[in-house]
Amino acid sequence: MATIDGLPTLREVINAHDLVAKRQLGQNFLLDLNLTAKIARLAGDIAGSDVLEVGPGPGGLTRGLLIEGARHVVAIEKDPRCIAALHEISAAYPGRLTVIEGDAMEIDLSGLLTPPVRIAANLPYNVGTELLIRWLTPKVWPPFWTSMTLMFQREVALRITAKPGDEHYGRLALLCQWRSDAKIVMHLPPEAFTPAPKVHSAVVHLTRLEAPRFPADEKVLNRIVAAAFNQRRKMLRSSLKSLGPDMEALLDSVGIPPTARAEEIALERFCALARAYVERGA
Repeated sequence: MATIDGLPTLREVINAHDLVAKRQLGQNFLLDLNLTAKIARLAGDIAGSDVLEVGPGPGGLTRGLLIEGARHVVAIEKDPRCIAALHEISAAYPGRLTVIEGDAMEIDLSGLLTPPVRIAANLPYNVGTELLIRWLTPKVWPPFWTSMTLMFQREVALRITAKPGDEHYGRLALLCQWRSDAKIVMHLPPEAFTPAPKVHSAVVHLTRLEAPRFPADEKVLNRIVAAAFNQRRKMLRSSLKSLGPDMEALLDSVGIPPTARAEEIALERFCALARAYVERGA
């Protein structure tokens, strides 16, 4: 069967290399190359960018990124069974694909990518959120990436993009929206994957902000948000009591009703509370 890039179909690749998806690695493969090319297009104009991909598996999205003109793709794959298949793609695109075998949580990316850098990945379900948080909390901002186009379980995607009053609104939404513009750009049903997961999936596109959306000390903001959402059903005057005796007065000073709950408060108000907390010397 002819493919859009002249390489074997992904089913043929999986059969040739015996790449049965492993649940313990969070693997669910996308086998439709037209679909992976569409996801690559959702990453934006990648022709002048290096692209970091984590968990390429048999290389469906990898091929989409290369077809769509990525300057250079760095693919990090933990499963040694997939490496040979990825090297076959590298041979078809000389100088444009670097395959690294290892754990993305442990690999030092410095020197591997040349700006501008985009991240695009069908992230393994078991480490997806952890990787996202790591990329959003570098020691120095702005980070090495300009945008991220990432596949998650649908519930995680909803948590990333949720607004105040939404049942999915919480710490992840605040972190993502404090430092990026985040939107869901594609929904995928379970049957799009092999094997089919028990949940729906979604692709989220995040574009970094050059500075956080509202000024706030990162550590203080994280501390306040954590306390607020760790007891999200309680009123803020109760859930934030552990942060100091004057928290109710601080809430009033920035226009937050002390009787409100965390899920009702917008990012801007949380940032104002963090600034007031620092100014009060709390």
